[in-house]
Amino acid sequence: MRHLSNCKKNCQRMLLGAVLAMISAGSYAQSSVTFYGLIDEYLGWMNSSQGKGLLSMNDGALARSRFGMRGAEDIGYGSKINFQLESGFNSTSGSLNDSSRLFDRQAWVGIENSSYGTFKVGRQIAPAFAYATDYDYTAAGTYGSIVEIIGMPIRFDNDISYRSPRIANFQIELHYAMPGIAGGGIASQALYQWELDYTNGPFRAGYTGLLAKPAPNGPIQTKIQYHNLHTWYDYGAGKVYLTFVRTNNSTSSATTSNNAVGILSNVSVPNNFFSGTDPNAERFYNVYQISADYRISPALRIGALIGKIQDTKSGANDAYGANFGGYYSISKQTCFYAFANYLKNEGTAGFRFSGSGAPVNFTGNDVNGKRLIGVQAGILHLF
Repeated sequence: MRHLSNCKKNCQRMLLGAVLAMISAGSYAQSSVTFYGLIDEYLGWMNSSQGKGLLSMNDGALARSRFGMRGAEDIGYGSKINFQLESGFNSTSGSLNDSSRLFDRQAWVGIENSSYGTFKVGRQIAPAFAYATDYDYTAAGTYGSIVEIIGMPIRFDNDISYRSPRIANFQIELHYAMPGIAGGGIASQALYQWELDYTNGPFRAGYTGLLAKPAPNGPIQTKIQYHNLHTWYDYGAGKVYLTFVRTNNSTSSATTSNNAVGILSNVSVPNNFFSGTDPNAERFYNVYQISADYRISPALRIGALIGKIQDTKSGANDAYGANFGGYYSISKQTCFYAFANYLKNEGTAGFRFSGSGAPVNFTGNDVNGKRLIGVQAGILHLF
């Protein structure tokens, strides 16, 4: 009996010690919330070989203006609870980019562990967009970025993601977005995304992908796809970038419409998901792009890129483009930039300058089969 009594007392001491340890760990937990944002505003000019010109002030040549909050709470054992809420706005007018929601860009919560990786749920940035800084010297943001002209997945609702820690120079990121449609199974109209990244010193390479399954009763059963292979090499004074994209997430060539309007919406459910009714899903494009930059001084960097969009269904409707420009940083938070851009549509191809922000643009006969040139000059400020 004495043995059982001693055992009981020992167990009570152990339990009390564990509780005190948990309370002690909680008392040292650190939490923080950061308010942040950026304003990017530029003057843009475009000209079409049709004879039209267009001068406008726009938001976001490099990155759309935004504000947000991000926070972290250290819960011990190498783990943190993270969250991010981010809203986009037009700096030329002060209006929200999406008046139907407060946080149109990001709204997620997650848990991060230094040994096991990061798990998040909510409205999240797509891997293809998150890794855009690896595609070219403009971070796929300007009028002339060919990767941006074809368009890329940007963000999706109802997204569940996992990002691994970096192991032997490799890191993976996996996403699953659910449509939440009554009667649909776990795979019906599901949207899958992934990123495989390899970094070793001055060399980096990655593969970003997306696969969106159509509704099972839709007449078009081709899956919406986005595949992006990219690599860059830091040669000391700058970087050289190579990017290849294959996708069918774009409208088809036609004399009455324009390309680079995504079949998958980046705005909201249910348009995040493919209903299986758009025949444009059966047209694939290949995109080839090479870019390089050079740092003249700590404050001044210049760069250029060239690329091609190949319509694999009709080679007569390809497009070619180029870009040259530079950045001048006057502080850690502020830089000035300027870019010259060129785009030539063959046949009935209707690709337009898009970039991070081109709300005012040409349409119809001013674009299809035409040559476009454009100039951008602006300022980006972080806060």
